[in-house]
Amino acid sequence: MTTVFFSYSHADEALRDQLERQLRILQRQGLIETWHDRRIEAGQDFAGEIDAHIEADEIILLLVSPDFLNSDYCYEIEMTRALERHKAGEAIVIPVILRDCLWHGAPFGKLMATPTDGRPVTQWPDIDHAFRLVAEAVQAAAKRIGSPQAIIRPSVAPAMQNTQSVNRSTPDQVTRSSNLRVAKTFTDRDRDAFQTEAFDFMAKYFENSLSELSVRNPEVDGAFRRLDANRFSAVAYHNGQAASRCTVFMGGRHMGGIAYTATENADTNGFNENLTVEADEQTLYLRSMGMAHFGQGKNQKLTFEGAAETYWQMFVKPLQ
Repeated sequence: MTTVFFSYSHADEALRDQLERQLRILQRQGLIETWHDRRIEAGQDFAGEIDAHIEADEIILLLVSPDFLNSDYCYEIEMTRALERHKAGEAIVIPVILRDCLWHGAPFGKLMATPTDGRPVTQWPDIDHAFRLVAEAVQAAAKRIGSPQAIIRPSVAPAMQNTQSVNRSTPDQVTRSSNLRVAKTFTDRDRDAFQTEAFDFMAKYFENSLSELSVRNPEVDGAFRRLDANRFSAVAYHNGQAASRCTVFMGGRHMGGIAYTATENADTNGFNENLTVEADEQTLYLRSMGMAHFGQGKNQKLTFEGAAETYWQMFVKPLQ
């Protein structure tokens, strides 16, 4: 079982709890075991317990926020030692960006952060989805550690151990190839699942954004309807008058993908824009046909949030 340590500021305790709930399923599966300083019992050595876990746990989550960066203990003690172990191949450090802050220039800034693209958890329309992405990153790391082929600590290759002339360079001095990526193959099932997940994300994005739009603009009211598994509609009213309407639907009759039409069209025979699932050698992504913007953005590789924001901007444009 892989051990996971939370390095965090107590100001972010509520967010830490939400993340731990997402990770609970991995605990039930026997994949990970989590620990943080709230597990320290009365009479135990506080600093000693934390040090023991920083030195031993295999995955260290840095829960990054302004308060984390402001904490001398988090930054200078926990993070510093965590990165030393990561560099030595003794542990995997995963930065989890909880709240917006200037983290790219920090010592961990070159590591791959989560959620996707290092977008702060609190900026996602659906925080549960953001934490699910974090949980998936932890799951992948735990599986790498648990794999029989996994090598956590750098070692000398067996064929070279008895060679007197072997170069005894440290791990930091050994030259590595810059091309360590292996091309992936995506099945139709992968593409279909990706499209469905993107559509569900988009529906939640619209629902939450409509609510926030009404809160920030008292003169605007919104209505969201999930018509069925493959369609949802949205209406924005300005002072009681319908200013914008749309239907977003999946699996159009002619083009497939996820389409947008600027009407509440239950039949969804036509559309103003369409997003299709594409793939490169590493990832699946969404691509716009560029119909609504005369080809602009056609070559962009859109994430879930990028696709949702594309359609949301089309929807709110009449209000601007």
